[in-house]
Amino acid sequence: MNIKHITPKFILFLIVLLTFFSTAHAEKATPKAFVYTEVQNSVPFDKIPWKIRNPIISSQPGFISKTWLSGYGNNSVGGIYSFDSIENAQKYVTEFFPNAVKRQGVAHTSRIFNAVVVKEANRDIGSVHFGGKISAKPSAFVYTEIQVNLPFENVPWQQRNPIIKKIPGLLSKTWLSGINNTVGGIYAFDTLENAKQFAIELFPKTAAKMDSAFYTRIFDASLVESASRGMGSPYFQ
Repeated sequence: MNIKHITPKFILFLIVLLTFFSTAHAEKATPKAFVYTEVQNSVPFDKIPWKIRNPIISSQPGFISKTWLSGYGNNSVGGIYSFDSIENAQKYVTEFFPNAVKRQGVAHTSRIFNAVVVKEANRDIGSVHFGGKISAKPSAFVYTEIQVNLPFENVPWQQRNPIIKKIPGLLSKTWLSGINNTVGGIYAFDTLENAKQFAIELFPKTAAKMDSAFYTRIFDASLVESASRGMGSPYFQ
């Protein structure tokens, strides 16, 4: 195209077109659902064939990202995923994932979370899943879930976020709201020591104040960077 023939109207058209595609991409990349999985096995992460599995997992309907999880102290294998809809997340945990794990002959855990209801809280706390930046590569992840039936609109996250931000070594938190109203989170820490302090000492006190049972897991993030980077993990971009 001759540059002399480029008119202001054509330039305006290109700007509108680029804005449209940028907005559409941002909408697609904003998670509508999270999935947590953990497989009951004991396999060092360097033995996991993630290079084979990644293309298969990422081709599932609605997939946006996955961060691989490698259990600290027990070598369990799991992940925290984001999807473009709850329906696609449900399809993943009821069809694809159980069949994949069944071939390994082991039991597993899976959870679905509504990412729409936690968007405001996560943007406020700087969650990497909602555009927040992380200051360093994480050395550990902590997964938490409290056994309550509490709609997220009733969670006092405005009061909790400033307190959470002061947790020693915390790099990022993403609030999780289960489709059955459980409350939890996925946390990234700068060291395993700080992750252990939080999971073993601090978080149980929060659950005790709610008179509720809870679930915590610690994962070694240093082992999963390469595998997670190829899956669009926001922790390693």
